[in-house]
Amino acid sequence: MTTPLLPHPLTVMLAATLALHGAAAFSGGQAAPGSAQSGPTSATTAPAQAARAAAAPEPRTAANQPIALAERLLFQTRHLGNVHAPATLVYAFHKEGSLEAGFDDQVRLVFDESRAATLQFLSGARKRPMPELADPEGNPVLLGFLERDIAEMHRLTGGSISYFRKRIRLALADAAQVRPRRFKFGGKAVDGREVSIEPYLNDPMHARFEPFIGKRYVFLISAQVPGSIYQVRALVPGTAAAKRPPGVSDSMPNAAGTQAAGAARKRPLVDETLTLVGVEENRN
Repeated sequence: MTTPLLPHPLTVMLAATLALHGAAAFSGGQAAPGSAQSGPTSATTAPAQAARAAAAPEPRTAANQPIALAERLLFQTRHLGNVHAPATLVYAFHKEGSLEAGFDDQVRLVFDESRAATLQFLSGARKRPMPELADPEGNPVLLGFLERDIAEMHRLTGGSISYFRKRIRLALADAAQVRPRRFKFGGKAVDGREVSIEPYLNDPMHARFEPFIGKRYVFLISAQVPGSIYQVRALVPGTAAAKRPPGVSDSMPNAAGTQAAGAARKRPLVDETLTLVGVEENRN
């Protein structure tokens, strides 16, 4: 029995019917622009609401629109068909940027003889719990990266986790760029594709997370590398006009700090990269 996709909130969202407009934008009960506030419906307002509903165009949903190429490449492809179990895919995780201290860590996707997979995402206090999967087809490192990234967006901005998931899903469905890419793995050139999205660029709620408007996600994939996912990157460019999120202090020194401040602004605010570095054979 195979597990085509992770039993995971983002995957469920990709597969479920999801309206593109009208959902609550952030936690705390705020409604998105244009959505109705909850409350009793009177006899006089009910006909008007019914008329508006009848005249409104049908919401675009994941059920009534074709699956985009980016979605198919990332979530509807048998990434792990080229992995020969038992084996372990090893990924390097690197974080840097001017917002917070960076770090280096590791992600391991371990397959046993039955092809059951265990994802060990980071280590120590950073480790994220992940369920074991029976013979998965989609590569779970992708969702592991995205779910950690979404949790970080929630920590830094206070925004709703479900909202950030939705923005990523909508960007993949409607605004992703897909292009051929050649890159090196194991000292050899391989052909693949690059999928990139900027989910917050035209977000009407951007004022709530201004520093992250230009956040860009880049996925490098190729059937020529084990597990098909070569690299996932989340980059927030640093700009002179960028404001730090609430609760994150700017501790740049005043004296002799002008040049240092300019250099820091040229650095990305946040740059996190997950890269496949090798395959280990699991031997008893």
